[in-house]
Amino acid sequence: MDSFDIMLGVGYLLIGLGLIAAIIMPLIKSIDNPQSLVKIGVGVLGVLVLFLIAYSISSDEVLPKYAVKPFNLTPGTSKMVGGVLITTYLLFGLSLIGIVITEFNKLLK
Repeated sequence: MDSFDIMLGVGYLLIGLGLIAAIIMPLIKSIDNPQSLVKIGVGVLGVLVLFLIAYSISSDEVLPKYAVKPFNLTPGTSKMVGGVLITTYLLFGLSLIGIVITEFNKLLK
């Protein structure tokens, strides 16, 4: 095992600890203010609904060259990836619209 493998393992460990801290710490902090949990729940529910809409309109088509090794894509995997991509595009578009509206709002004030 060389140093590259060790550092890769340390990197994975630090990413895992960061994810745990990013999820657990806000939950601990929100015990003081339960109203913030409702806002988080509404946001998560909104993204979930957006994903379900994107998943329902995505295609499950798999080209023959991707259905064999090394990709082994299935129609279900293709539909899931399509749903995630469409959700990403929609969230990116919504963020751009939000930025433009915020800047126009600042300009008018």
